Amino acid sequence: MNRKSTILLAFIALLLCFPTGQIFSQKPLTFDDVFGRMLIRQRGGGYVSWMKDGERYSNIEFNRETRGASIVAVRASDEKRDVLVPESMLINKTTGKPLQIRSFSWSDDNKKLLIYNNTRRVWRMDTRGDYWVLTLADGSLRQLGKGLPESSLMFAKFSPDGTRVAYVSKNNLYVENVSDGKILQLTNDGSERIVNGTFDWVYEEEFDCRDGFRWSPDGNYIAYWQSDTEGTGVFDIIDNVDSLYPTIHHFPYPKAGTTNSAVKVGYVSAAGGNTSWIDIPGDPRNNYIPRMNFVPGTSDLFIQQLNRPQNTNKVWIATIGSSAAKNIFTDKDDAWVEVNDNVQWLKGNKYFTWESERSGWNHLYRVSRDGKEIKPITKGDFDYIEPVATDMEKGITYFMASPDNFTQRYLYSARLFGDGSVKLVSDANQKGIHSYNMSPTGKWASHSFSNAATPPVIEMLSFPNNKRVRLIEENKQAREDYAKLGLHPKEFVKVKSGDLMLDAWMIKPIGFDATKKYPVIIEVYGEPASSTVMDSWGGGDLWDQFLAGQGYIIVSIDNRGAKAPRGREWRKCIYGEVGTAASEDQSRGIMDLARQYSFIDSTRIGITGWSGGGSQTLNCMFRYPKVFKAGIAVAFVADQRLYDTIYQERYMNTPQANPEGYKKGSPITYASGLEGELLLIHGTGDDNVHYQNTEMLVNELVKNGKMFNQLSYPMRTHGIYEGEGTTRHLRKSMVKFWLEHLPAGGK
Repeated sequence: MNRKSTILLAFIALLLCFPTGQIFSQKPLTFDDVFGRMLIRQRGGGYVSWMKDGERYSNIEFNRETRGASIVAVRASDEKRDVLVPESMLINKTTGKPLQIRSFSWSDDNKKLLIYNNTRRVWRMDTRGDYWVLTLADGSLRQLGKGLPESSLMFAKFSPDGTRVAYVSKNNLYVENVSDGKILQLTNDGSERIVNGTFDWVYEEEFDCRDGFRWSPDGNYIAYWQSDTEGTGVFDIIDNVDSLYPTIHHFPYPKAGTTNSAVKVGYVSAAGGNTSWIDIPGDPRNNYIPRMNFVPGTSDLFIQQLNRPQNTNKVWIATIGSSAAKNIFTDKDDAWVEVNDNVQWLKGNKYFTWESERSGWNHLYRVSRDGKEIKPITKGDFDYIEPVATDMEKGITYFMASPDNFTQRYLYSARLFGDGSVKLVSDANQKGIHSYNMSPTGKWASHSFSNAATPPVIEMLSFPNNKRVRLIEENKQAREDYAKLGLHPKEFVKVKSGDLMLDAWMIKPIGFDATKKYPVIIEVYGEPASSTVMDSWGGGDLWDQFLAGQGYIIVSIDNRGAKAPRGREWRKCIYGEVGTAASEDQSRGIMDLARQYSFIDSTRIGITGWSGGGSQTLNCMFRYPKVFKAGIAVAFVADQRLYDTIYQERYMNTPQANPEGYKKGSPITYASGLEGELLLIHGTGDDNVHYQNTEMLVNELVKNGKMFNQLSYPMRTHGIYEGEGTTRHLRKSMVKFWLEHLPAGGK
């Protein structure tokens, strides 16, 4: 797929949105346009939560007048709507008011409903709250966890037979009978130090581990994780704004090279008793157990164990009734391996699926239960990006890939027991990002298509023929709104870093004149966790468009190591030197772009980024001061030793094993190189990238006599959004800095 043709098609589509004779307004966006008005009226298609039959999906319908809600089922084939739970059944009998619903789940027999509400945030997500059980047969609605603190229940789920619900409260596990509300406490050692059924900070942040227990298929046991945080360094965040005297928030946070929590898995009878711990070899503080689940229909646990360097993933099988574990399969890499999610069992549990980069590309494999046979389900010089669904009956798996354009995403299929060949399913003429929410049977899918200039078009498709059944949301109004703004959509281009070709995009200002030279603001991330160059709809990219309208060209470049589907070597060539190649590629890439396009002013180049992007901003400013004249670094890691074990060591090993790599990759090492204008922004309540990074960097800049600007937001976290007016203030401060320190406009 040729990028120039993609851009041309997008531009033609944009032109077609205008009525005949309409002229672009050519009026730049204002700050209040972006942060005070709804310029683009976009509609979603509603979240599709598939039911177990695979023919219907259920969702919540809210009543604005009564402020109540009902739960309905919609048939995929013809949109026939059935009310499963009327609004009248979702009334709190104590208050007489409608029950507010955050989410819900069904028992396996669809006769009971588990409702989640009154939620509270735990680090990133609202994973604590209240739970209610609705029994459809008699309409009874009862709150779980009576006697336990309000909004303290976590991850409640029905037993397989629907008679009980298990949940976590205050780091202990409980089981409650649905019929009479009798509560049985399964663990008693939960405390601030011992964490049962959920996880400590670092597991949640870096392994996406939150729900820490599983029902056995027969409902007789619960398997769970336990974390012992004793010995892990405790980080303190000082809150100076909520009272006369400061309060201190303590939480275990293992920094690179320091002591981890000791994590283990075990199982306990759902009727109560002692926990049996699985005997998995290795120091529990120097190995990780990021995934554990039951093999379908069995009493066998399938456990993934990563060593501390995260270059080996051992798969263990343990059986209820024994503490022994057997290593059935091991995956290795010279750099790092990823945790395997979405493992599926095939042919009556004789095989399981596994993703691996062993061929040089990420692909899906079929592994025999004893681990002796491993065969590719997909193969070729492209990356299997992520699974979508599997049609077990037809033996077809669906997944996302993009062999010809790394900035786009398409649906492909392959046979589970085929020769590894794959088939494009998405419409090749729809250039951009496709996403699918497929039914459990693989027969239906809610499909969304968009690109940088096209709001999402959502439809229901039937499979395996990929045929539209009906249009769910066309977003015609959003397309018209976007077109009326007369903006220059993102242009996707290629730039060079040495002999390496990189993907990039740029946005030009309204009133752009190619005979003039414009300053550039680069938006960077650059770390292995993500990518910034995607042909995706970003709501019209109004913040970037506003900045462009001030007289800048906005650019983003994906450097080596960015999470793009370009093969193992692309992603892992930065192992042990995170930050080094990124700043080199950003510097070389923008200078190559200036050589390609005469309208880019190479004497006025700015750069900005958040989190890892803030770190790359600093590396670029300090290491390439002749290229980058101004920069804004937000919520950055200044010294890689200050970040957590799991993330930093995955890509860098430990500071003890790789001291030179940590030194080379840390911006603080090069602080003496600052020549341009720099703004540092950080929240003092950042539990993720600690404000400590800013304070240490400031010390180094002061020591070297470097002048800079600094903006600290009291008790804001990593996203710096809490508190009235915060987002507007932060963004206005950024605009003010650019206009004062990176002269805008074409010259």
